[in-house]
Amino acid sequence: MNNPIRILGIAGSLRRGSYNRAALRAATKLVPEGAILETFELDGIPVFNQDEEQNPPAKVTELKRRIREADAILFVTPEYNYSVSGVLKNAIDWASRPYGDSAWNGKPAAIMGASPGAMGTARAQYHLRQMLVFLNMFPINQPEVMIAHAEERFDQEGNLTDAITKEFILALLQNLVEWTRRIGTAPPQSRVKDV
Repeated sequence: MNNPIRILGIAGSLRRGSYNRAALRAATKLVPEGAILETFELDGIPVFNQDEEQNPPAKVTELKRRIREADAILFVTPEYNYSVSGVLKNAIDWASRPYGDSAWNGKPAAIMGASPGAMGTARAQYHLRQMLVFLNMFPINQPEVMIAHAEERFDQEGNLTDAITKEFILALLQNLVEWTRRIGTAPPQSRVKDV
């Protein structure tokens, strides 16, 4: 029997009532058989400072440890100003540094997001995909889970009530599990230096 795939879910919002945090909670209930979905909260991570990258704060050390222990990553991103949130970008930067010690390297990934708008975080998700290229991560392509008009898909307590959205999230997680099993372990660290 295969060991369960360990997925680490990260929501790029600190807001208590965030639709993206609610979507991540929903994903923890929809995780397919053969997988475990744990989450990591980004609150408490200071603004990235390269002067401190050799001696990162404890919360960053914990984040990097959790990423390394995971077989795959699930990013749940809001969209701020046509891109990812500063909170998520900050965490990505911390966990990728110092150069040569990126915790993200070689990890399979999936992306989803929720927004009150009609685009459902599409632009943020595409920007995140650009970042994953440099991080040497391997995101799945489909299904694209862009939860538009989120206020219609979650109740007042933040529970996902929309059946079609639940189906998309389940399919995303199933594909992530299958993809993670297919590609196996992480490749060697990239030799290209960030300039």
